[in-house]
Amino acid sequence: MLAHAGTYRTENRVSFWRTFWSNAVIAPRTTLGFMRIDFVLGTIFIIPLMQMVFFVFVVQVSGGGPSEIAFTALGNAVSTVTYSSIFSVCQTTDSEKQQGTMEHLLVSPANRLALYFGRGLLPILISLATVSVGIAYATFLFGVAIPLSAVPTLAVSVVLTAFAMVGFGLLLGGVALYLRTSIILGNIFLFIGLLLSGVNFPTSQLPPVVAWIGYGFPLTWGLAAIRASVAGDPWGTIGLLWGLVVASAIASFGCAIGLWEYFERRALATGSIAKF
Repeated sequence: MLAHAGTYRTENRVSFWRTFWSNAVIAPRTTLGFMRIDFVLGTIFIIPLMQMVFFVFVVQVSGGGPSEIAFTALGNAVSTVTYSSIFSVCQTTDSEKQQGTMEHLLVSPANRLALYFGRGLLPILISLATVSVGIAYATFLFGVAIPLSAVPTLAVSVVLTAFAMVGFGLLLGGVALYLRTSIILGNIFLFIGLLLSGVNFPTSQLPPVVAWIGYGFPLTWGLAAIRASVAGDPWGTIGLLWGLVVASAIASFGCAIGLWEYFERRALATGSIAKF
């Protein structure tokens, strides 16, 4: 019996990692459809530049100085993580419904944890690339000064922000399982992030109640950690912000699993699992 139990545990681990890697590598290139090279390159190189140029021009027209321009450029460089972390992850649900594979996926015995987390691996990598390119644009085109001493803490902040935002995208993807489409949901939280997360103006300028709502989004803490790293704030301040980013990431991934399980049952019970 002990040998049988050991074999079962080994097979379970193999099944977990096989499911994780197959969903991380194969699924985005087939049924999910967001790994086309033009999509990836546009997300990494074009979207950050266009968004930053738009909001920087708005600041210039309104009479903002170099500090306001740098603040806006860095904020939008980081907020472009939303496109790869929320839209791409949310739309995996739409793609599965559209191609008629969602029903087969949910009745399979595949490990749900490996299934969901595997689909977040490549979006995390794309998110890292998008934010890195955006910060490079902010530095070379819009005058954001990043001292070499700040690069290590900045790199850690970017990585944590990417993980947290993909977790938030998985959370919204669980809700999208019950909806007809995730596009509206993704757009709502894209603009909420622009308004409430300190992208174009400090959160301190928001009404207190609205500011507290913004504190519930991982982008708020990730952006705060990145700004603190660039500014060369003390390690204690940056470490506290890292802790808040990690806490928001854990909460997002945990809620994502819970919501997927709940809305999976609801979608199967109401038939919305087949609606697109």
